[in-house]
Amino acid sequence: MDTGEVTTVPTPDDIVRAAEVIASHVRHTPVIEIDGESLGLDATLVFKLEYLQVTGAFKARGAVNYVATQPISDAGVVAASGGNHGAAVAYAARRFGHEAHIFVPTTANPSKVERLVDLGAHIHSIGQNYDDALDASREYLAAHHATSIAAFDDPVIMAGAGTVAREFEADAGALDAMLIAVGGGGLSGGAAAWCGDRVPIVGCETVGTASFAAAVEAGRPVTVPISGVAADHLGARQVGAIPWDALARVNATSVVVTDDDVLNTQARLWRLLRVVVEPGVAAPFAALLTGRWVPSAGSRIGVILCGANVVAPLASGR
Repeated sequence: MDTGEVTTVPTPDDIVRAAEVIASHVRHTPVIEIDGESLGLDATLVFKLEYLQVTGAFKARGAVNYVATQPISDAGVVAASGGNHGAAVAYAARRFGHEAHIFVPTTANPSKVERLVDLGAHIHSIGQNYDDALDASREYLAAHHATSIAAFDDPVIMAGAGTVAREFEADAGALDAMLIAVGGGGLSGGAAAWCGDRVPIVGCETVGTASFAAAVEAGRPVTVPISGVAADHLGARQVGAIPWDALARVNATSVVVTDDDVLNTQARLWRLLRVVVEPGVAAPFAALLTGRWVPSAGSRIGVILCGANVVAPLASGR
C-alpha cells in the first residue's frame, strides 16, 4: 500500500502514556474465549467486549485522552455527531469540567440524543444530515473559539483508541490476527500503531460503508457513498489520513461483508454470547462466519466488539 501524505501516527509509547492517562476514567473491558469448532472454524476466538465501555463504545478512550492532555478552550469542546463520538466527547467534557456542544442533524435517533442530554451536553439540532451538522459546528467554532475534537483523524484520539489493542493483547495472550470494524479508522489504525508487524490487522466493513476497502484499492483515502444498516456508526465517507497511514504501514487486510451478513451475525452473537452490538460492530465476526476471511488452522483470532449503542430490536428468527 502507498501511505500517501506524511502524517503523525502514534507510537506504542504514545499508547502506553494514553493508557496511564485514561485508566481512572474508562473501563478495563473483559475478554471471552470460545472454541470455534461449533461454528465450523478451526480456530480459537477471543472476543474483546469493548461494548461494555463507558458510553457504550471504544470512543470514550480517545476523547478522554484528548480532553485530559490537550489545551481546552474556556468556551468548551465541540463535536458534530449524534452517535458514539458525540457521547464520548460529552462524557470526557463532563469528567473534566468543560462544556460540550454537540451538533446533531434533526434526523438523529432520539434515543442517542437523549443520551447526550443525560451526559450534560448542549445539543444543537441542525439540518437533515451529518454534513449539515458538521457545517454548523464549524460556524460555531469560528464564532466562539471553542475546541474541536476530531472523531478519528487525530494522533491523540488514535492513541486512546490504541489502548484497546494494548489491553486486548495483555489479557488474551498471543493472537494470530485481530479483526476490527472500520469506520473512519481510529480504532483499527490505533490497533495497527500498537501491534505493528506483530499481529496482523483485518479491517472489516459493510458494502455500504467500505471507505477502507476503497482506499486499499486506490492506494489512498478516497470518498465513498454511505448507505445501509451500518451507516450511522461506520459511516465515514473517507478513512482518515492518519489511520490510513497506520493501516498501510502494516499492510492491513480489508474484508467487506453485506448488510444481511451483519444482521444475521448480530442475532448469532445474541444466541452465542447474549451480546447485543451495533450492526457494523458485528462485521468482524461476520467475516469469519461467512468465510470471507479464513483463519489459519489452529490459530487464535482476536475479535473486537467495539460498540453496543443499539436502539432498534434485533430481528427475530434470524
